Amino acid sequence: MKIEQIYTGCLAQGAYYIVSENEAVIIDPLREVKPYLDRLEKDNVTLKYIFETHFHADFVSGHLDLSKKTGAPIVYGPTAAPEFEAIIAEDNQVFEIGKVKIKVLHTPGHTMESSTYLLIDENGIETAIFTGDTLFLGDVGRPDLAQKATNLTQEDLAGILYDSLQNKIMPLDDSITVYPAHGAGSACGKNMQKETVDILGNQKRTNYALNQPDKTSFIKEVLDGLTAPPKYFGMNVAMNKNGYESLDVVMNKGLHPISPEDFEALAEESGALILDTRGAAEFHKGFVPNAINIGLKGDFAPWVGTLIVDVKHPLLLITDEGTEEEVIIRLSRVGFDNVVGYLEGGFEAWKNAGKEIDEVKRISPAEFAEQFTADSTVIDVRKLTEYSAEHIDNAYNRPLDSISDWARNLDSSEHFFLHCAGGYRSMIAASILNSHGIRNFTEIEGGFNGIKKTEKLPTTDFVCQSKTS
Repeated sequence: MKIEQIYTGCLAQGAYYIVSENEAVIIDPLREVKPYLDRLEKDNVTLKYIFETHFHADFVSGHLDLSKKTGAPIVYGPTAAPEFEAIIAEDNQVFEIGKVKIKVLHTPGHTMESSTYLLIDENGIETAIFTGDTLFLGDVGRPDLAQKATNLTQEDLAGILYDSLQNKIMPLDDSITVYPAHGAGSACGKNMQKETVDILGNQKRTNYALNQPDKTSFIKEVLDGLTAPPKYFGMNVAMNKNGYESLDVVMNKGLHPISPEDFEALAEESGALILDTRGAAEFHKGFVPNAINIGLKGDFAPWVGTLIVDVKHPLLLITDEGTEEEVIIRLSRVGFDNVVGYLEGGFEAWKNAGKEIDEVKRISPAEFAEQFTADSTVIDVRKLTEYSAEHIDNAYNRPLDSISDWARNLDSSEHFFLHCAGGYRSMIAASILNSHGIRNFTEIEGGFNGIKKTEKLPTTDFVCQSKTS
């Protein structure tokens, strides 16, 4: 028997590949299925089942394409009602793969169809659980995403999740390995550990959610501090439940090079959003007017989903040459399939064609320290927990994910400085502000990490973030 965790850092997502004898299963596959097909061919095994722990909200699963390419059936837990053919398993139903078995444990609460898959090895020993978003390392799945679909309150769902954990997970042996669907950085939980695999006994001892004295306390603690989920989540759920266009079709449509002249005309005529995926260091020196910068080397897909939201919005891409395919794949992971094409030759081609260019004023932390005065306005776009841990005295906290709300209230006559932790998010914010005609700011290279090193600027006393989360 072989168990392989296939972890994708951008989404903090774990898919699982299990082989026994000449058969395999894949749990919670990502949208692009070629890596799985390559593994199957290399191991000379047949994919017997595709297991889905639930209808994912933060990414589009590869279940449909994988099933079409392999013939393997898709399996969901009880109560799931997808718009395509699938096996809807019963609670405690057992599936055989080679010499091992997978038992379905219905664990509703995160969503009502959420299920945990219990792996039983060739000796009949319960070995591992694949928990989806029911149990994370250090946390449990947020119980507020399925309210509209179930007509239940988040308190109702949290109570159901408590029962699932107490009745299905806690009785299992401490030696069982826990393989969750997500790790730290995912918006599906609030307190996840950086590790991606653990032993159940350790989670019973250390996971705050598993150590509540009763259901009432569990509900209160699990719901406390939950921020609003990203707005694209509902659209991803719909795609996973109702179906979507094959990634092959999406790639063929998106990998369309467009000359600078046609790119300019198409941007004006189509209303497409121009997405520039270059790094902040290059973007600020020059970019196509109104382009939004979300760098590929970062939490690219989640920020696209959070800030653009509408997965059907047409996109025109500006990329580092050679990364076009990767960009389209990573967009597809969160459902953004409507890529019209990309700028042929990248930004250099645009510049060489003599087209209009815009810039973001960026200064170093040292320059910021020289320019800063007691009257300076500073906007910090980090998360509240980061800001609460330490920030520049009198800086305003305006998290990037709510920029559409706070940007409209900015005073266009007052200059301000803009920063995040390292420069990635502040350049995203800068590009969005620019596209809305707000230009009276200076962005700080290196963000708060660089600002602290100057030791010349007044900051609040540091507070450990784990105590403010």
